[in-house]
Amino acid sequence: MTNKIEIRLVKKEDNVALAKVIRNVLTEFGANIKGTAFYDTETDAMSEAYLSEKAVYYVALVDGKLVGGGGISPIKNDDTDTCELVKMYLSPDARGLQIGKTIILKCLSFAKEVGYKNCYLETFPSMTRAIAFYKKNEFKILDKPMSQSCHYSCSVWMLKAL
Repeated sequence: MTNKIEIRLVKKEDNVALAKVIRNVLTEFGANIKGTAFYDTETDAMSEAYLSEKAVYYVALVDGKLVGGGGISPIKNDDTDTCELVKMYLSPDARGLQIGKTIILKCLSFAKEVGYKNCYLETFPSMTRAIAFYKKNEFKILDKPMSQSCHYSCSVWMLKAL
């Protein structure tokens, strides 16, 4: 593997491979349960889910193979100043290549450009490396969720001022 990394916007032809990556990572961390992206219908149609002007989803490819992604979406409540960092997952073989850092920086830059003031996320306690990564990127842990999402099984909520 030469590790030629490409980060680009999600395309329709990415949907199947991306859903597989998301579900494999959730299974790896014991989060392949109801109330997670594992059963979220959006997971099978990621290119269609991020078409609004206030949403974006980036995919990462290593040597042409889709290895993960991450995106920004309006939060599911009435707070128009806050977006959500959504479905940020990387295959195990893609970790440690600075892909997560590149994706989160692109996502946060997009969020600022379209006028969001805060970025929210939800994750799982078992994803300790992800939580440490988010903290390193100035996300703070919250006591309760900011919205009533379909991901009710997530029990770690974080927020970053943009």
